[in-house]
Amino acid sequence: MPDYQLKNETITVNHIDYEIRSLKDRQQFYDAGQLAEAVGISSATWSLFGVVWPSSRVLALRVSQLMLEGKRVLEIGCGLALSSLVLHRMGMDITASDYHPLAQDFLDENVRANALPPIPYQVGNWETDNPLLGGFDLIIGSDVLYEPAMAMTVARFIDCQSNDDVEVIIVDPNRGNRARFTRNMIAQGYSHHFENFEVTSPEAERCKGRILHFRR
Repeated sequence: MPDYQLKNETITVNHIDYEIRSLKDRQQFYDAGQLAEAVGISSATWSLFGVVWPSSRVLALRVSQLMLEGKRVLEIGCGLALSSLVLHRMGMDITASDYHPLAQDFLDENVRANALPPIPYQVGNWETDNPLLGGFDLIIGSDVLYEPAMAMTVARFIDCQSNDDVEVIIVDPNRGNRARFTRNMIAQGYSHHFENFEVTSPEAERCKGRILHFRR
């Protein structure tokens, strides 16, 4: 049996309830076979994929309000993939991606819990290419700029997976790497605009930052 604890929670997005299985808290750790360590995930960051962060709720609400028929959508750094679940229930063409070795297991479990058909999943390591992903019309992500190096690696990864006509939506809870990331996106030919957000999660965790919009 896995040596970590879980919890089940109901998250409401745009008046629809989603049943989510997540890690009990951020203190959980279990790296059987050192699979996470092999891709650079430390014990201190191992649990971060398995938590519903406030910024992920912000992204899920935003994409639930979009009209995306005919567009191919990619969620990067999906973690528990709340936004992917929302778009999938809406009937959108969504692919989830992450590089945590347990991300797909949690995704598949939450898909079943919400009585949905499988969501396509691909490994998305921002430091390498995955030719199986292909190109997308919309790329979304939340809290993906939490280390300085990601200002470059995330921008490069997005560009590799973008179609010629593409939109990008990133929710950034003021991690401090937004300016460098924006410069890298501009250098790759993207226009941009930002909007502020501030929310309080059901656990009374405040989160404020910006929703970053890019287009090419």
